[in-house]
Amino acid sequence: MKIIKFEDKYRDDLIFMILEAKNALGRVPGLNEDLLDIKKNYIDKGDMFWIALNDNNRVIGSVGFSTNENKEDVTLHRLFVKYNLKHQGIGTALLNKVEEYIKLQNKKTIFVNLGKGKEWFESRFFYTKHGYEQYMPDKMKKTLS
Repeated sequence: MKIIKFEDKYRDDLIFMILEAKNALGRVPGLNEDLLDIKKNYIDKGDMFWIALNDNNRVIGSVGFSTNENKEDVTLHRLFVKYNLKHQGIGTALLNKVEEYIKLQNKKTIFVNLGKGKEWFESRFFYTKHGYEQYMPDKMKKTLS
């Protein structure tokens, strides 16, 4: 596995992977508009988006972030791992990558918006394991040192 900065040639594979992941969670797969143009919605704004690729250069994970209005904090977006490859360290590798980058940008806090349903129990557990704290029913955060 390798983690790279998003490239447009992987857009369709990324979208397919996320739709599959949502379907595996029992959610009706829907398309997030930001995924149609990652460059415009993340990179051109000074934010970042990464994808994890397998040995065949297929997308198996993703994560991005956007800087909040105060410029000191960020919100994570689209941390997904291919549904049949969970619990193999891919999510942790992606989270470590984004956290390292955010620290280098001298940001203070990382926020995560979770879904409100029971299907997000894996996300709650994952983020808690990595030092995030719940501060609202569907929101978590981590203060960077």
